[in-house]
Amino acid sequence: MPGTLYLVATPIGNLQDITLRAIETLRAVNVIACEDTRHTRNLLTHLRISNTLVSYHEHNEFERAEELVDRLLAGESVAIVSDAGTPGISDPGFRIVQRAAEVGVTVIPIPGPAAFVTAVTASGLGTDSIFFGGFLPSKKGERRKRLEEVKDIPSTLTFYEAPHRLAKSLADCSDVLGDRPAAVARELTKMHEEIIRGRLTALAASFAGQPVKGEIVIVIDRKSSEPVKKESMETGLPERIAELEATGMDQRSALKKAAKEFGLTKSEAYRKVKIKRGKPKDR
Repeated sequence: MPGTLYLVATPIGNLQDITLRAIETLRAVNVIACEDTRHTRNLLTHLRISNTLVSYHEHNEFERAEELVDRLLAGESVAIVSDAGTPGISDPGFRIVQRAAEVGVTVIPIPGPAAFVTAVTASGLGTDSIFFGGFLPSKKGERRKRLEEVKDIPSTLTFYEAPHRLAKSLADCSDVLGDRPAAVARELTKMHEEIIRGRLTALAASFAGQPVKGEIVIVIDRKSSEPVKKESMETGLPERIAELEATGMDQRSALKKAAKEFGLTKSEAYRKVKIKRGKPKDR
């Protein structure tokens, strides 16, 4: 009779977040497949669990999945864990689950934390519909293309990002998506946890030129579905341009960006600002 494949979520930072069911499962299985055996061994040592570990990561996923399926078909039970959070979420796991399902092995999830869910709930942004985009591409052109693909999705957008790319990615998010409300969640559940909220432009400026460390989630508000009212546009457009200029942006770039946020062409925005600024006062 085939064994069982368990997908065991582990803490994203604070080791106290492990569930009782996860502990029981890690003790009971025949083997634990993990990304980094040293990292997982530290967790098991903390939990006073002694069990067999094998590596299962992006570089050996295809071969190891077949080996693990053979063990499952031989009647052994296997637990899959990632270094942090839920296996399969921007981490290896999909391949072994797919193969297990194909050969009729039972797959049981042992739920727990996922960093993007934790970040959204603490961001103050909408939680009724969430889009998770994994890690943004590392190259600027590919990153902006990806953002163009998701900008009209009517959901709160979430992405993982590497510390050294954070400021540039936030700037690209602002340019492509518009200056939406957002949050940067860093080192969730750990000692130096912080959640910084603001608009994308301000967040990009605040992180530019400073070293950033830790695991990071970017949370971005959905695109507004409300049309911009004429009176709001006439009063808000000059203010928005001035606001962007105050962040260090030159006038031409500020006008272009504000125009995009208000759904205008650059020439339309210029005419409206010119009319507004040049409008004679009543005497």
